[in-house]
Order: sequence, then C-alpha cells, then structure tokens
Amino acid sequence: MRAFVTGATGFIGGNLVRTLLVEGHQVRVLVRPDSDRQNIEGLPVERVEGDLSDRQKLAEKLEGCDVVFHVAAHYSLWARDREAIYSANVRGTENLLAAASDVRVGRFIHTSSVAAIGVPPEGSIGTEQTQTTLEDLVSDYKKSKYLAEQAAIKAAREGLNVVIVNPSTPVGAYDVKPTPTGEIILRFLQGRMPAYVHTGLNLIDVDDVVRGHILAWQKGRTGERYILGNRNLTLKTMLDMLSAITGKPAPKIAVPHFIPLTVAFIDEMILARYLGKTPQVSFYSVQMSRKAMYYDSSKAVRELGLPQNPIEDALEKAVNWFIEGGYV
Repeated sequence: MRAFVTGATGFIGGNLVRTLLVEGHQVRVLVRPDSDRQNIEGLPVERVEGDLSDRQKLAEKLEGCDVVFHVAAHYSLWARDREAIYSANVRGTENLLAAASDVRVGRFIHTSSVAAIGVPPEGSIGTEQTQTTLEDLVSDYKKSKYLAEQAAIKAAREGLNVVIVNPSTPVGAYDVKPTPTGEIILRFLQGRMPAYVHTGLNLIDVDDVVRGHILAWQKGRTGERYILGNRNLTLKTMLDMLSAITGKPAPKIAVPHFIPLTVAFIDEMILARYLGKTPQVSFYSVQMSRKAMYYDSSKAVRELGLPQNPIEDALEKAVNWFIEGGYV
C-alpha cells in the first residue's frame, strides 16, 4: 500500500513513517521547502515539497495513494502565532480533505487531539462522547484542533472515508522539537525543574499512538473518533517515574498556580510583546495546567486493539533518546 503522510518531520509523524516502512508500505511525505527534515533523514520515502494551502496541488500529490495520514499541525500556545495556527490547522485540513475527496483516496486518518475533546468536568474522565464548545477552549491551538476535527466529521458525512484519532500525551523517541511533554523530560534531565504544579495528564507510548493510527486505518469505523491514550497520572507521579529511571531527585516543592501564571503573563504579555524577547513560558499552557486532563481510551482498546504498553518504558525510551541525541 502507498501511504501519504503529512507531519512526517514531527514526533508522531516521524515514528509513524518508520513503522509503515518496516511493515513494507510505500510512503510519500509532504514536506515544506523550509522544514527541518532531521526526523526523516536517510529514510527511503518519496518526498514531495509543498504545503496545505492549495487544494489542486494537493490533489496532484495524492494521486496513487491508498491512505492519507494527516498528522501535521502547527503547534503553538503563543498568542502571536494565531493566524499561522488557523491557516495550517483549519484551512490546511479543509484543503487536504477536499483534495482527498477529489482523487477518491480509500481512507483518510485525521490526527486530532484530546484538545479537541476538551477538558472533562472536574472529577470525571473524558471519553469520545465528551462534548465541548469553541468558547470553552482556552487557546487558539485547541480551538483550531476543534475546528479541524469538525471539518473531518463534515467530510465523513459527505462521503469521504474518514477516521479520527485523538492522541493524548505521547512520549518516546524522535521527539525532535521537542513537544511540551518532551520539554518537561528535558528540564528534569538538565536539573531545571526545582518545583512542580498540581496537574494531571494522560500519557501513552508514542509507539502505541503509531499503532493506533495503523489500526484505525485497518479497523476504524468511518466517522468515529478514538482516543489514543493509556494511563492517567499526576505530573508529580511522572516526575517520580523519571527519578526512578535516572537516579536524579524529583522536585518536592509544589507551587500554587498563581506563581507560574504571573511569570507567564510578564513573559508573554509584556516582555515578548513590547520588548521583542522570545517568551519562555506560555500563559495558555499554565492556564491549561490548572485542570487535570484525564481520558478513557477503552473504546480504542476494545474496537481497534490499541496497545497499552508501560508508561515507564516509554519514559525510559524518551530519556535515552534525548541523552543519545545530545539534548542533555
């Protein structure tokens, strides 16, 4: 089979491409002319240059492909990136869906996010049935993922064979950027995390996320969405796991949320906006950490056979990859 992959230079996409190649599939990847291609360097893939802005050109690039894995997204929690976020994540997704329909691609796997599901009410766990509204989402990134998912649902209703997957928080190797969770791991390894905040998240091995994409292609029901997650745990528990893996001490001091909120406000809203400095802390990211983001992936386990490998192993793979890659 020939797969068309967007976002191949990123974390999930890079791991997905590797697995598809190992399993004998041909892979065509869409890469921007100015993109960092470190994550696909040396891989036997067909590279086509372009972006998601032109439906007709995308249709030409999709010719001959059996499945589309739309993994690409512009991830940013900075307010200044608003236009780029909506352009790539919403209008880009709409263009790719339309192009896939034009050339009658067999199946379209849309990589959404639990961000599009929203934060479940306090004391509950989010499922595929959890509904949110645009107004309830706290950042342009989350709003864009919600709107992109709505476009995928609309395309499925109009006849395109679309399956939606909603990864939670993947960890593992090839996190080249790195992701926000990868940045937490790096800060821990570099001794730059003296304290933590009370929050919760759902972690999953990125290899299991990749398997979830492939299983969604093979077994997913058209128009359905599947949460690709594994274990709900507090940030403190995650840091204790990293301590057990590395032998480095985990932070013991928990700070109230108003402290990082104040730092983020000064950093992004004042220093970045008026002095042109690159912000280090996002106001939106601190806002999101005020609520635990716990999710239930049992639908994907039941219907797709989503693996649930130990989170400790995934964290260890991430630690080793960062160290071997010279990040620490």
